[in-house]
Amino acid sequence: MARRYDTNDATDRTTGLREAASAVRRGELVVLPTDTVYGIGADAFSAEAVADLLEAKGRGRSMPTPVLIGSPNTLHGLVTDFSESAWELVDAFWPGALTLVARHQPSLQWDLGDTRGTVAVRMPLHPVAIELLTEVGPMAVSSANLTGHPAPEDCDAAQEMLGDSVSVYLDGGPTPANVPSSIVDVTGDVPVLLREGALSPDELRKVVPDLEVAN
Repeated sequence: MARRYDTNDATDRTTGLREAASAVRRGELVVLPTDTVYGIGADAFSAEAVADLLEAKGRGRSMPTPVLIGSPNTLHGLVTDFSESAWELVDAFWPGALTLVARHQPSLQWDLGDTRGTVAVRMPLHPVAIELLTEVGPMAVSSANLTGHPAPEDCDAAQEMLGDSVSVYLDGGPTPANVPSSIVDVTGDVPVLLREGALSPDELRKVVPDLEVAN
């Protein structure tokens, strides 16, 4: 039976974050608010938990799960060949609605789907999300919806779709925005905008003037 906690209530928030962290460590799924939409998350280093996440969404391995982190410092252990431009984007827009596709460390023991050696990583601008990520470490997090359905802007919508496939729901009220993050590929010599979301090409080019936009 799924448990739900109101993170706008101090007592419920403390209990909910503790229960969510325990659930993640047990390899279970949790739903959490972010600065874009609600996400469904699991321990990024548990292949079984990530597989459960994809199954709960009805999503295949061809669409790998992004990873959320609680601090830019975590990047040092996750990515390799991270360019100066990539660090400039981190400094300018994290925490926030920018996802970076980078090459992950070959030594990492994780299975996020068919990533071809890359990982999509982001630090969200949401206190509940950051507190949970700081407690449990990197989490595989995707929008908390069934594939083909709208991404949820509140906990009710997420729970209606995902039900008891999730152990703990953290209800932070409506999300501040329903615009997805912008996705920039930093694996090459020049940053490439793969998806325009909360950040426009013009905003990004103020930091990385050579940004290209994918066709």
